Amino acid sequence: MTPGGEVVVALDVGGTGMKCALVRPDGATVHAERHATDAARGPEAVVGTILDVAEGLAGKARADGLTPVACGIAVPGVVDEARGVAVWSANVGFRDVPLRDLARERLGLPTALGHDVRVGGLAEARLGAGRDAGHVLFVAIGTGIAAAHVVDGSAAVGAHGAAGEIGHILVRPDGPPCGCGRPGCLEAVASASAIGRRYAELSGAPATAAEVADRAAAGEPLAGRVWREAVDALADGLATGQALFDVATIVIGGGLAQAGPRLFDPLRTALRERLTFHREPRLVAAALGDEAGCLGAALLALDTLAKESR
Repeated sequence: MTPGGEVVVALDVGGTGMKCALVRPDGATVHAERHATDAARGPEAVVGTILDVAEGLAGKARADGLTPVACGIAVPGVVDEARGVAVWSANVGFRDVPLRDLARERLGLPTALGHDVRVGGLAEARLGAGRDAGHVLFVAIGTGIAAAHVVDGSAAVGAHGAAGEIGHILVRPDGPPCGCGRPGCLEAVASASAIGRRYAELSGAPATAAEVADRAAAGEPLAGRVWREAVDALADGLATGQALFDVATIVIGGGLAQAGPRLFDPLRTALRERLTFHREPRLVAAALGDEAGCLGAALLALDTLAKESR
């Protein structure tokens, strides 16, 4: 470890855990640690933990002869990046928390607050599977489905901080109810949780999406049906995304991407069948795994630092 090197304090906050790191400007992680979010304690306690962990990371950097130059924090839910406010999060309980300013005051460092999927997309577009593509759509498929549209290394935020909610594209008007209150949203049909739920409804036996994928690959008819339904819905959603954004590369991340060729082979075929005059995007798995959020938070913080120094 080179004394005097600059690092960014980066935190990726989830409903269950926080992935935290010290990241160099070139994207190299020099230290990583994990902490429990324990969201059941309430948002004030979670904010206290975030600030304590960030301060601890900055202190470790200095103790190791490094210079913390900025802080980046990624959180789920609705994020107003311009104001640095965690507007709303079902998983963590945030309601209008000025997290950027709280962290800046505690650490004395330029700080950026970003949406977890958008910063993940930022990292995949600049450092991971979408590197050098220019136009990238990063789609995270897990409990829900969300996306980030990244153009030339910058992720679109939207007028109200809600850009990229591809999981709420209507794909099945008569489909199952979505958590947002409307039936037939993409994530109500094709998310990992939706796949497990659908299989359980039809079979009477609980199963995870990974188990459904395994059973489908082994030739079980019911699992095959559920898996095809999800892949078809996902292809519909991605075709809509491609019609809107005309990207060069679609990067799929999140838990469902762990299915590998069992997902990507039929999904690639189904997407191709749905495209007419639109150019077919390259469809690839995310490369950075669960480090993407931390790396993206660091990149966002470095972008903020660059803007503030102009």
